[in-house]
Amino acid sequence: MKRLGLLGGMSWESSIEYERWINEEVRDRLGGTASADLVIRSFNFADIEAMQESDDWDAAARTLAEAASDLQASGAEGILLCTNTMHRVYDEVQAAVAVPMLHIADATAAAVRAQGISRVALLGTRYTMEQPFYANRLRAAGLVVSVPEEPDRTMIHDVIYAELVRGVVSPDSKRQYLRAIDRLVESGSEGVIAGCTEIELLVGPEDVRVPYFPTAYLHAQAAARFALEP
Repeated sequence: MKRLGLLGGMSWESSIEYERWINEEVRDRLGGTASADLVIRSFNFADIEAMQESDDWDAAARTLAEAASDLQASGAEGILLCTNTMHRVYDEVQAAVAVPMLHIADATAAAVRAQGISRVALLGTRYTMEQPFYANRLRAAGLVVSVPEEPDRTMIHDVIYAELVRGVVSPDSKRQYLRAIDRLVESGSEGVIAGCTEIELLVGPEDVRVPYFPTAYLHAQAAARFALEP
């Protein structure tokens, strides 16, 4: 079994789900008391959030690259960045290590293609929805990507930072999300990507009338498969 390195704490509300999902997948595949071999570096999310808000992506890249190097030095044979938004600096972090970093959008695109659809809506933080780093990765895999219009984008972003990363799951916010998703489906989206790991705490597949792609879960499953490959 390969050792996995997790860059988490972005936020810890979803990062702890990564550890659970990876371990559950390893146990399901190997049986008995098997669990994953993990090395975890968890951050103070307030520091990461401050870098995002100040548009200091260079500092974020340096911070995560240094941590990824530490994980590699601790024996990690593959690394996960347990967040969608911080894949904004994926290239810089991957360049700092010799082991592969498993990109969350690649795992998501594979799941979308497996459903036989190509037109998807992308929900996430404002950075993920409005900057090209994530949608372009999906488009390179052959997908047609749409994002919500305003004011839905602001609502989705604000709920993430004001509620979900703080462990608050509000029924009213869920209703607002589902209305936003309905508008995207009515505009032609055949599936919905939960492009922020915390969104999975609020909206599940059972809430959506089209295929729903929980990126953190898909990322964790891909990581477990990687760890168990010979």
